[in-house]
Amino acid sequence: MTRLSHTFGCGSLKLVGTLDTAPGRTGMLIVSGGNEIRSGAFGGQAQIAARIAQAGFPVFRFDRRGIGDSEGENRGFRHSAKDISSALGAFRAMAPQMSRVVAFGNCDAASALMLTGGSGCDGLVLSNPWTIEPDQSENATSNMPPPAAIRARYLSKLKNPREIIRLVSGGVNLGKLVRGIRTALQPSAPVTDLAQDMAAGLTGFTGSVRILLATADRTAQVFEASWDAADPRISRCEGAGHSYVDPVHRDWLYAQLLASLRT
Repeated sequence: MTRLSHTFGCGSLKLVGTLDTAPGRTGMLIVSGGNEIRSGAFGGQAQIAARIAQAGFPVFRFDRRGIGDSEGENRGFRHSAKDISSALGAFRAMAPQMSRVVAFGNCDAASALMLTGGSGCDGLVLSNPWTIEPDQSENATSNMPPPAAIRARYLSKLKNPREIIRLVSGGVNLGKLVRGIRTALQPSAPVTDLAQDMAAGLTGFTGSVRILLATADRTAQVFEASWDAADPRISRCEGAGHSYVDPVHRDWLYAQLLASLRT
């Protein structure tokens, strides 16, 4: 495996990407979320790219316009279709042996891939998709999970005899329980226009799709509250945070990515 830096065009602008070489005919395009540079949070995307390439699959990461080393104005994930398609074209040119490309995006990178109907890729791995409108951001970033997530958690606890014993034996913080019940009784927030647009975009995609949700991540919880929880494409990583920082959660993510590449 060799790691190479490349520049490629996006209209009249120059974008910068990193290729981890490998001989495989299936490759992975990593799309960064938020304002992250292509190395990812805590260098996570660079680490994942190295592991995937060592397993035999080429990987390409890039900075979209206005981020990191790339030129232009940062217009956000809703306007990143051209960035993704340009990166995909550059990736295919640099690894011409590929016949299939799977795109991986976390947070609003997953949203961008859904909004663009897969951006020309053959498979998608969508992690913790962002479904929150700007006017909801303050409430959405609070520490309290959405009502639907709390109801699901309490229902799970009621099915567990150990949790019932904890409750009757005084092992539960009653103040916290009351606050949770109050929140659980609140109506769920209406499905946002963004979530509806993402669902519509994904409907037209005919390739393989995996939706990965970190259960301790509020972004994932908000997404699940507006999505069909029984969607068979969903896999959940119990206790994981947004960026899968813990080694056991990072290994789970790696296994999911490899499974998508090998499908």
